[in-house]
Amino acid sequence: MPDLAQRSADSNSRRAALTLGLCLPSDVLLYLVLPMESQAFGITLAQAGVLLAANRLVRIFGYKHVLNFYARHGDRLTCSIAAGAAAVCALGNSMLSGFAALLGLRLIWGLCFAALNLSTQVLATSEPVGAARRAGRSRALIALGPMLALPLGGWLTLVAGPRPIFLILSGFCLIGLWMARGLPTAGHNLHGTPGRRFKLPDSVAVWSFIEGVALDGLFIFGLSIQAQKILGGDAVLIAGGLMALRYVSELLLSPLGGRAAQHFGATSMLLLFSFLSAVALAAFGSHWVIVGAAAVLVLRALQLPLVTTLVAERNPGAMRVSALASNAVWRDVGAGLGPLLAGLLLPVASAPWVFGVAGAAIALSAVFCWRAKARV
Repeated sequence: MPDLAQRSADSNSRRAALTLGLCLPSDVLLYLVLPMESQAFGITLAQAGVLLAANRLVRIFGYKHVLNFYARHGDRLTCSIAAGAAAVCALGNSMLSGFAALLGLRLIWGLCFAALNLSTQVLATSEPVGAARRAGRSRALIALGPMLALPLGGWLTLVAGPRPIFLILSGFCLIGLWMARGLPTAGHNLHGTPGRRFKLPDSVAVWSFIEGVALDGLFIFGLSIQAQKILGGDAVLIAGGLMALRYVSELLLSPLGGRAAQHFGATSMLLLFSFLSAVALAAFGSHWVIVGAAAVLVLRALQLPLVTTLVAERNPGAMRVSALASNAVWRDVGAGLGPLLAGLLLPVASAPWVFGVAGAAIALSAVFCWRAKARV
């Protein structure tokens, strides 16, 4: 029976990850093309920063409703609706222009991602035995779609402009909808009273918030800007390749991060990788764009399964579902704030100072995670 339960957990986790992996390219391509091709979408660079933050900011307020729907209706219905809506958003990105229209699409996608991401995390940790391994493999499968889409999307943008790729990606979202139809239908038990579900952040949530600001926000937005500023005309291909490396790293290294968490402890690995990330961010800001960016992306991939594992370890049983959602909210708060800060700071402040401070904040928050673990 334990073997059967683990096989079922493996299968469900894999299917949820593939669903998200098929829908996610329609989002990540915007992080490549919006800062560089903002005029093609009828928006300014500042509006591009708002749009790239909007999908995360809406989850701050919408995650509670997504969580309640997910807990009540289960993975199949929730992810099917999310994948179908993601297809509509991708189609809209290929046809619509102007800040208001694109903002509506970004808000819808934000809630779609919330549902799909929550499902991947809950199903990966549904069985305590092997949870870290499943979390790492799940991140690898999610990365597969964006890894392929980014370099192809960068090339197609040079050849045909930034619009046609999104029409193609809407078809992949529909394949994700088909994949979601095989997910389990059962709902999930939530621990605690509804009014107390999202509480003040613990040390892991604080680390997730700062990581969201620094890596998912400042760094990803700044990557296109730094590449365009320093590398010139080939920036779209180079930035697309570096963003693809983010997902290649997740595909190859997130499983290793999960295994390292099992063998050496998730907290210890988080501390090590956070200090190395601080060094890599400082290098990236100091005009070592390609080397620094590559190091940041590799380290980010190694860190991803650690957080899911830490949250599940510190919130056993029924508390796990709401704790994973709450932690995701704090990461989204940071990742939504990051592009806004990048749009304000990078034009007026020196890049070494911006990314150096961001890296130091990641390292310091990891120390607090390690100290909190030591007190447990």
